[in-house]
Amino acid sequence: MTDTTDQLAINTIRFLSVDMVEKADSGHPGTPMALAPLAYWIWTRHLRQSPDEPTWPNRDRFVLSCGHASALLYSLLHLAGYDLPLSELERFRQLDSKTPGHPEYGHTEGIETTTGPLGQGISNSVGIALAEQLSGNEFNRDGFPVIDFRTWVIASDGDMSEGVASEASSLGGHLGLGKLVVFWDDNHISIDGPTSLSFSEDVVARYDAYGWHTQRVADGNDLEAIEAAIQGALAETARPSFIAVRTVIGYGAPHKAGSHDAHGSPLGAEETKGAKRALGWPEDAKFLVPDEARAPFTTARENGKQLAGAWRELFGHYAAAHPEAAKDFSARLAGNLPEGWEEAIPTFDPSEKPIATRSASGKVLAAIAPKLPQLVGGSADLTPSNNTLVKGWSDFETGNRSGRYLRFGVREHGMGAIMNGIALSKQWIPYGGTFLIFSEYMRPPIRLASLMGIGPIFVYTHDSIFLGEDGPTHQPVEQLASLRSIPGLTVLRPADANETAEAWRFAINHRSGPTVLALTRQALPILAGTAAHAKDGVPRGGYVIADAPEGETLAAILLATGSEVSLCVETHHALAQEGIATRVVSMPSWELFAGEKQEYRDLVIPPAAKKRLAVEAASPLGWHRWVGDGGDILGIEGFGASAPYKDLAVRYGFTVENVAARVKKLIG
Repeated sequence: MTDTTDQLAINTIRFLSVDMVEKADSGHPGTPMALAPLAYWIWTRHLRQSPDEPTWPNRDRFVLSCGHASALLYSLLHLAGYDLPLSELERFRQLDSKTPGHPEYGHTEGIETTTGPLGQGISNSVGIALAEQLSGNEFNRDGFPVIDFRTWVIASDGDMSEGVASEASSLGGHLGLGKLVVFWDDNHISIDGPTSLSFSEDVVARYDAYGWHTQRVADGNDLEAIEAAIQGALAETARPSFIAVRTVIGYGAPHKAGSHDAHGSPLGAEETKGAKRALGWPEDAKFLVPDEARAPFTTARENGKQLAGAWRELFGHYAAAHPEAAKDFSARLAGNLPEGWEEAIPTFDPSEKPIATRSASGKVLAAIAPKLPQLVGGSADLTPSNNTLVKGWSDFETGNRSGRYLRFGVREHGMGAIMNGIALSKQWIPYGGTFLIFSEYMRPPIRLASLMGIGPIFVYTHDSIFLGEDGPTHQPVEQLASLRSIPGLTVLRPADANETAEAWRFAINHRSGPTVLALTRQALPILAGTAAHAKDGVPRGGYVIADAPEGETLAAILLATGSEVSLCVETHHALAQEGIATRVVSMPSWELFAGEKQEYRDLVIPPAAKKRLAVEAASPLGWHRWVGDGGDILGIEGFGASAPYKDLAVRYGFTVENVAARVKKLIG
């Protein structure tokens, strides 16, 4: 039976949420009204967290996967004592407030991941729980459980409908992530109306099939039943737990409870008064927080403070007993990399035989992985093609938590979201491989990684139509342009093995945003220009790789990325035989080049040199910025074709003869 203080606190959460939405005239009131008892119980009885030390490493993680119910989370954060004053709740969804429409990691204290695009939060949580297992295995010693936390998730019908949640949950069950607890808000309502309009499967049976421990709670207001289910989850250590909680959306609202009308818009003044009346709340009160309602949160805060203090004391003893492990632990959280790791990065000589950049990437990984214990990665069932497996690594699986290789299976979308969860730990640098074309399946987690400013590394091979015979279904054309349009994402398309090595150097060092590596299937020559200049040039995004003899007037500049750089270098030499002086600029990263000072960019691409030809086996979209009004672009306007790559080069004009002809036409 619910205690009067519990009920007061629950209704405080409900009506703080309702008042936020009403004042903003925007938002989702019904879900917070339904979930208030469950969220309250988790936060005051089970969640091991400390507002006084919000980034305490061994805190439990709470993820509101249904981020549209953000008013619920903001109410909890305020009551729990995080840096979120009532005045910020009153500014819900307003410009520059700490209470945006959906929770944003790094923007508001206490938010563990950015949620809102449905399915992402629960999928991040699989990565968070996976990282906990990795870290526990890496750092825990007998008597020193420095990493031992749970991940608590509340997910919605929408999360259950999105495919990414199925991908991630399937892998989470396969891996036996026993410290992951997911509550499903089973309210039978979607924006369109009842979920039965489009959703009739047995979700609990589905999670049974995934290998999860499952339970049901018949009434989301029944705190005793919620507690019993939680105890059942805590007792299960070999499987993640899934608890279906039957709730009533908009609980208490006289006309809109249980209806989609309570989902995505304010209740309205009269319905709000009716709900407050029905639940014994002062009708005209706005943003009311009775002192008694704060009491359970105050107790929880004190408990959390003691837990965090006890952990700090434990870590002090741990550091004395295991100083090297403690040093590594702290260095990772601070974002510091092991000293001297970059010395392991290989260089490649132009005398060596041509090598695909995907193969060069594998060689670089093999060289740096022993120096980077925080590196962890895998592939979406394309390991031999992506060259992502490091020799000597074992698979992370149920019986081997020391494994650093992740078999994501054919789950590209889930892989991206799980990688984000791992990256949020700050103790691991995750990478994941697939074909560049399948970045399409991963766009939401790529975008969210950029928004959060976290550093997963997306390894994409088969980067152009020159992958050949698999044809246009697998040949990326528009992907580079669309990836380059994402704010905060760094895309690197290296020209050869040396640029690939430098791309990895950048990606490992770049911890404030995600990186894409776009790598070839076909072998490429190792260029003299990269051997001499890639180390300085790649981190600047663009540099001169071949130039006209000193004193000669440039007739044109050739700009290229990836496999087309060597084509342009060949053309440069061919044109020189005809007395036509050109410069070749390798531009592995537009984003990095754009971030350089104008003075440097003008040195590489002189403003006076108007005759510029961009060459890239992809959509020409975006190249106009670099070629200017007097320039030309050789790109791919269609979808490609199925054929050996050398035949495709002829068909689409990526030959020395055609590039030379385009230059001659350009210069008249």
